[in-house]
Amino acid sequence: MATKLAPDIDPRIISCDPEIVSGQPAFPGTRVMVYLLRDHLLSGNSIDEFLKACPTVSRAQVQRVIKLAFERTIGPTDD
Repeated sequence: MATKLAPDIDPRIISCDPEIVSGQPAFPGTRVMVYLLRDHLLSGNSIDEFLKACPTVSRAQVQRVIKLAFERTIGPTDD
């Protein structure tokens, strides 16, 4: 079942395409679901370990998703 993202989420940060991983939120241009990053970090693994396990995801993509998560929970961050 496809997930609907909030309409203001930039599809260059998180994409939801029904043709890719059943529409689950994923890193654009990959088949890696965003929740895998969350699970990886909550398990105590580092971003470097995640990137090694998911080589199609770039460090910049991970940083954009983390920034978005923080903005959604605690407000805008300074660039």
